[in-house]
Amino acid sequence: MTLPHTRLRRVLTAAGAVLSLALLPGFANAPGAVAAPHQSRPGAYLGQAATHHTTPTRQRPGADQMYYNGGPVQHSPVVYLDFWGSQWDSDTNGVEQYMANLFNGLGTGQDNWSTVTSQYTDSSGSGPTFTGPVLGGSWVDDASPAPASSQQQDIAAEADSAAAHFGVAGNPDAQIVVMSPSGTSPDGWPASGFCAWHDYTGSVSYTNMPYQLDAPAGSRCPNNLLGNPLSAFSIVEGHEYAESISDPQPSSGWVDPSGEEIGDLCESNFQNVTLPTGTFPMQPLWSNKAGGCSISG
Repeated sequence: MTLPHTRLRRVLTAAGAVLSLALLPGFANAPGAVAAPHQSRPGAYLGQAATHHTTPTRQRPGADQMYYNGGPVQHSPVVYLDFWGSQWDSDTNGVEQYMANLFNGLGTGQDNWSTVTSQYTDSSGSGPTFTGPVLGGSWVDDASPAPASSQQQDIAAEADSAAAHFGVAGNPDAQIVVMSPSGTSPDGWPASGFCAWHDYTGSVSYTNMPYQLDAPAGSRCPNNLLGNPLSAFSIVEGHEYAESISDPQPSSGWVDPSGEEIGDLCESNFQNVTLPTGTFPMQPLWSNKAGGCSISG
């Protein structure tokens, strides 16, 4: 199908009133439609070749605020890892275990990073809570190889397949992370200018997560930072995880007036976050309470 590149969305004033209708790129249509996803935008994660630790300066304290657009947030987030394709059977870089360790640590009592999202409540007045590891399951979908060049509708279909496998289709708190294997180009990555993106299939929130180690030197994705060769997997997926909590059906949740989400404003100052399952490079998240980017909340 032909995918739309823009949608009409409401731009809110500080008081929450509708100010105007604007055509903005990169947002999903109403639930049930496959539309242009919210991306980690071009300009993010610059200059992170293996020996070059320069990070971008997109952190803008005091210049932005998130506003609520009336849609859902995830109250009890649960992440399901979908390792798409038989190529994963021969992967030797430890990505599967790294991702499992990350999400078995997030949500625990030692996790003060995810709790930045707890301030972002929905119309009920309830926001995200964390009472234990957020990993709900992991699946290697290896019945056949993942496509060499999948399109957005292919990724959404794989997310729906994973939701059916895990039995979470229609669960508003579920996130499917579609992990593409090495050697593939999901939605034109890496030439398409994003590191990852998240969207909504109509039944489940999902993330398109390319194989970050395939990003070329000098690309936008933050490989090998803070002494960790897999840093891009935790930084980039952490970004999408947090935004999927606060805006699972883009952009009906929490966004700023220009359409940016809580990860988009803080793509710098990466820091190690220590969890019971290991230490992971992560980025700060935008906090309305702090009026800036925060690594804990």
